[in-house]
Amino acid sequence: MLRRRKEKRARLVAITFASIAVVLAVWVWGLILFVDQIPDSVEDEERHTDAIIVLTGGTLRLEKGFELLSAKMAEKLLVSGVARGVQMEEVLDAAGLALTDLDCCVTLGYMAEDTGSNAIESAVWIRSNKVTSIRLVTSGYHMPRSLLEFRATVPGVEIVPHPVFPEHVMVNEWWARPGTASLVITEYNKYLLAATRHWLRGIEGE
Repeated sequence: MLRRRKEKRARLVAITFASIAVVLAVWVWGLILFVDQIPDSVEDEERHTDAIIVLTGGTLRLEKGFELLSAKMAEKLLVSGVARGVQMEEVLDAAGLALTDLDCCVTLGYMAEDTGSNAIESAVWIRSNKVTSIRLVTSGYHMPRSLLEFRATVPGVEIVPHPVFPEHVMVNEWWARPGTASLVITEYNKYLLAATRHWLRGIEGE
């Protein structure tokens, strides 16, 4: 009897470790695929869109959004995820612009607190402004999850990704840099959660 219990326990331990190994292998494989999705350049810099949407939360994003607007790459710009209480003058000042330069064409969105709510906030603005195409500005490492959220939320809208690349984020050597590795792995886990959420919603909607 004791021998059988030991054998049963050993089998259970072996199955548990094998299951963990499989899950870990799948997770690592997914991480490799995710990193491959992170852009290292802007694929389309020429196409004009109805609007530009900038997601706050990282360096260079605001500057690039206003630069694109100044270059007439779109007629309107939404800055999604602005902290409540921040005024237009402060946002323009952060981008090195004067209040009179572009404030006529810029909308500040105060409702979003994460990437999912960025997409929801943007969807409301897109529909109210009858926008059919957008240039989406965010950090390169953040682009895969942003595209996932936006494509699920505004499926009929053309999205032109326009990543920016902060100097401190070295995605090409992410495994050798603890800060970047932590950032990429965290972003990957958030991507998995977002993908699972949309998958479950799809099942519920069937």
